[in-house]
Amino acid sequence: MNRSLVVFAGMTAVGLILVSGVETRGSSHSGVSTKNANAKMTSAAPKTQPHRVAIHVDVNDPAVMNLALNNVSNVAQHYSDLGQKVEIEVVAYGPGLHMLRDDTSPVKGRIKAMSETMPELTLSACGNTRENMAKNEGKDVPLISQAKVTKSGVVRLMELQERGWSYLRP
Repeated sequence: MNRSLVVFAGMTAVGLILVSGVETRGSSHSGVSTKNANAKMTSAAPKTQPHRVAIHVDVNDPAVMNLALNNVSNVAQHYSDLGQKVEIEVVAYGPGLHMLRDDTSPVKGRIKAMSETMPELTLSACGNTRENMAKNEGKDVPLISQAKVTKSGVVRLMELQERGWSYLRP
């Protein structure tokens, strides 16, 4: 039993020496520390393809709507600072459609201001939700002028992800 312990300890020591030698050699040859690896990734040469993110809003909560718009702002600013293109699409359905309703949106002023300075921003309203709200309310459901209607918000999110878009749900 003691002999097995001695062999195990010896092999462990050799393994540690080999690993530390590889780490030392790797860092001296590459000249890149692991602390700066993430910084170097974000400051890489501009992409030819734009970054793309789909942002999902499905709750009638002004805090969530504002968080989604904060995300839009932050993403647009980040890639603008890097000189890279970005496409952003907010998809609202279910109770989240209130975000894009002209008569009930708590953020329509903010959306108007943002859309005037962000041509990369698209706002998609679920047509199914709009139809159901109109039936339930017995009247047409007006949308803000910046919104475009998509047949199904859920399907729109699926299709964007299938095309390689990143997905964010605030």
